[in-house]
Amino acid sequence: MNMKSRFLPIAGAATLAVAMAGCSTVDLYGQPAPVTYPSGTYSTTPVAAVEYGRVTNVSLISGTPIASATQGRNLAGTAIGAIVGGLLGSQVGGGSGRTAATVLGAVGGGIVGNRMAQNTAPGTVATTNPVYRVEVQTDQGYVRTYDVSATGDLRPGDRVRIENGVIYHA
Repeated sequence: MNMKSRFLPIAGAATLAVAMAGCSTVDLYGQPAPVTYPSGTYSTTPVAAVEYGRVTNVSLISGTPIASATQGRNLAGTAIGAIVGGLLGSQVGGGSGRTAATVLGAVGGGIVGNRMAQNTAPGTVATTNPVYRVEVQTDQGYVRTYDVSATGDLRPGDRVRIENGVIYHA
């Protein structure tokens, strides 16, 4: 029975750490994780002067990456996560079980803290001469693709108006 009471909190903490790390939207290289949506109907018909729709995807398709300013935040997030995880882990068990729980808590906390710092870091990737591909599903059901040099604050799900090839918030 004593073995179960030590194992369950450790297993729970490890499971929580793995689950939280899986929530990341940034890959190991600092690039946003690709977002995929079901493809729509592509049309070769001419585009009307004004159309309305929703942004389905915004992705960086070219540009030269430059140094990111988020590495300091990642280090701080890792350190804070490790400290908190170690403190929480030290509350579990006794003797060598407590030591193991402290180490596992520190490692798990460091991973979770790092991922959280990456997810909250503004502009995870900076580039020179970026080109973004913006996909819009029109109200008529067509998918329009636009390559632009700046997205402003367009995000997937935003309602937009397209007027003569220029995208505006609707």
